[in-house]
Amino acid sequence: MSGHDSKSARTQREKVEKTRPMKAYLSENAFMGLVVSSAEVFKKESLGYLLGYRLSDRIVVEYAFGLQTAKRRRRGVMFHDRDQKRIESILAHFTKLQIVGDFHSHTPYGAKRGLSVPSREDIGEMEKDKLYLIIAINESSRSHIWKENKDGSISGSMGNYFFKISAYYYDEKRDMPWKTFIFCQFPPGLKSG
Repeated sequence: MSGHDSKSARTQREKVEKTRPMKAYLSENAFMGLVVSSAEVFKKESLGYLLGYRLSDRIVVEYAFGLQTAKRRRRGVMFHDRDQKRIESILAHFTKLQIVGDFHSHTPYGAKRGLSVPSREDIGEMEKDKLYLIIAINESSRSHIWKENKDGSISGSMGNYFFKISAYYYDEKRDMPWKTFIFCQFPPGLKSG
């Protein structure tokens, strides 16, 4: 690595440290919607809207609901503009909540596990000031308790699946998405496995 690259990386870190990070707060309803939507179509990707509200330093997600008419594949999901307009015209009537972003899942493909990292295509479709949740869902024979991870994600198992949910926020000032911390009070009595 040249000295210039090192200096560039240091400058980028300083910009990140000076930026007040956006946080994502998930309600019990949103958490349940993410997990169920991802498990329902396992081996294909899920896709859905995040409904909630935005404050200066956080986005609160009250609901996450899957899009039934989305065309699902093992590596990708598409949603027709016609269906999007129909849904968004209805959601516009809910004045206390708005679309704050979307979610989709990444599943295993061949020998590769699903990862909660945005693909190049995911990044290309992100819009400024929106929250994006990516749910990695993989089969698991072991039980894992739900926890908040050091990287800001949350993970754990339910049924025969292990989930890892990561949040990304697209800040136009940086012209790139950045990972943000997820905070979620899990439902009382939630048990892994």
